[in-house]
Amino acid sequence: MKLNIIVLACIMLFSFLFTSCGKEEKYEIKKGINISHWLSQSTKKGADRAAYFMEKDVAYLAGLGYDHLRIPIDEEQMFLPDGSMDTEAFQLLHNALGWCGKHNLKALVDLHILRSHHFNASEKPLFTDPKAQEQFYECWRKISGELKKYSNSMVAYELMNEPVADDPETWNIIVNKCASVVREGEPYRTIVIGSNRWQNYATVRDLRLPENDPNIIISFHYYEPFLLTHYLAQWTHLKNYRGPVHYPGIVATESDLATQPDSVSAPLKGWTTRDYNKEKIREDFQQVLDVAAKYKLPVYCGEFGCIFTTPEEDKIRWYRDMCALFQEMGIAYASWDYKGGFGILSRDGQEDDMIEALTGTRPQPLGK
Repeated sequence: MKLNIIVLACIMLFSFLFTSCGKEEKYEIKKGINISHWLSQSTKKGADRAAYFMEKDVAYLAGLGYDHLRIPIDEEQMFLPDGSMDTEAFQLLHNALGWCGKHNLKALVDLHILRSHHFNASEKPLFTDPKAQEQFYECWRKISGELKKYSNSMVAYELMNEPVADDPETWNIIVNKCASVVREGEPYRTIVIGSNRWQNYATVRDLRLPENDPNIIISFHYYEPFLLTHYLAQWTHLKNYRGPVHYPGIVATESDLATQPDSVSAPLKGWTTRDYNKEKIREDFQQVLDVAAKYKLPVYCGEFGCIFTTPEEDKIRWYRDMCALFQEMGIAYASWDYKGGFGILSRDGQEDDMIEALTGTRPQPLGK
């Protein structure tokens, strides 16, 4: 009887310690980068997919001074059409998380695109079809079950990237339900929740977050001014404008537009009154911080960046102002992206000025 009491006491003690440790672990991040076009928005499979992102990449990024990686994953990459897990894709994710642990980086696993929701699709069944919603929740049951072994201080979950619902309350209902699904198995895991309408800073005020949950981070994305950050981006309505853009200041002046055909300049007239500088961006960020203060939660800018076609000097000035504000205002951040069209590695090699603006440190020559 005495032995049974001792055993029971030991079990209760270990249980208390395990629960307390899980609760006390804090997920804290400052500066990171997105690992895009690997387990998301990519057609690569097999050896090509495995070779795109490897341990040497994690070591390189850790050496630049980043403290975390945001890892976008897509439903169709991670799950077969019948809903079963793609073992190869999950093994790649486990590899990446293991490398992060080895090189003292944290990770944010971001469910980027669903079969029922793409941020630029005209139809998004997630918001209208209960079956699609249940499939979304089931994705997270499986992801959580697979990743719950990782420390709460090392890995966080972003429930979905850039929701675009007609009514913000539709997103609120779905994301609160999804958070409760994760909480069933992981009460202390940090969950990142983004605002409606492409995670815009101005729609953070419409978020309705789970009550009394301190393990939540509010997320927004920032690509303003869009004419600058997406200059010549071929998937946008701005793709044909080839006149000058400016930062700081008026993004495109009347004289700039006058150099373009009327068919190009007419839709852009509004840009001649848009004056962007550090203080304007500060005002935008403050809208997010005001909401966060109400909830007593931290804030994360999970995406921002300029495409490689943006004029270099304006681009670097913008990056410097952005990162200075993140630091001044206590906002964690992850730039978009590593190797893609907004990347710190480009077709010309390592983007030294961009890396210095993002990390505060001048990088060593690539390959050294």
